[in-house]
Amino acid sequence: MSLTDTHHVSLRTPRPADAPAVWRLVRDSDILDTNSLYYYNLWFRDFGGTSVVATAGDDDVVGFVTAYVRPDRPDTLMAWQSAVAPAHRAPGLAVRMMHELADRTAGLGVTCVETTVNPGNRAVALMLRKFAHERGLKIHTEVLFEADDFPSDDASAHPPEILYRMTPALGPAGHAVAGTGAPS
Repeated sequence: MSLTDTHHVSLRTPRPADAPAVWRLVRDSDILDTNSLYYYNLWFRDFGGTSVVATAGDDDVVGFVTAYVRPDRPDTLMAWQSAVAPAHRAPGLAVRMMHELADRTAGLGVTCVETTVNPGNRAVALMLRKFAHERGLKIHTEVLFEADDFPSDDASAHPPEILYRMTPALGPAGHAVAGTGAPS
C-alpha cells in the first residue's frame, strides 16, 4: 500500500465526469451505501459547488466528499459521503477535504458542519474530532436514524447513524468563535 503525500494531491470542485470514479470508490469501500452512477452524475451537476474531489497524478480521483447546504438550515453544511482510495491514504487528506469545504462554504454563511457516522467507524469519528479541534468547533452527537429506520430482511443490515453536529464554540460573552481555515 503506497502512501501519497497530501501536498501532492489537488482538491477541486467535482464535475459529472468524476461520477464513475467516485461511484467505484463507494462501491469498493465495503462500508458506504452505493447509489447509482446516475445519482452521482446528478449530484455533481447540482451540488458540485458544495462537494470536493481529491486528485493525484493525471487527475485521477483518489478521494471525495459529497455535501450540501441544508435548505432548512442555511448555516449548516451536511457532509454526506466521503472516501479515500486505499492506495492513496495520504495522511490528513480527509481532514484537508473537510477544511476545503468549510472554507468554500463560509462565504455562503455556513458556520456549522454535520455528518453521520456508523457507530463502528472509529477512524471517521477520530478524523471529525481532529477537524473540529482544528477549526475550534464543538461536537454534539445524537442518534439521527435508528437501525429500524432502515428496513431489511437482515436485522443487522444497517447500523444506526450517529449525527455529528459541529458548531462554533462560544467564546467570551457568548459570542460564537470558530477557526476560519485549515492550519498551515
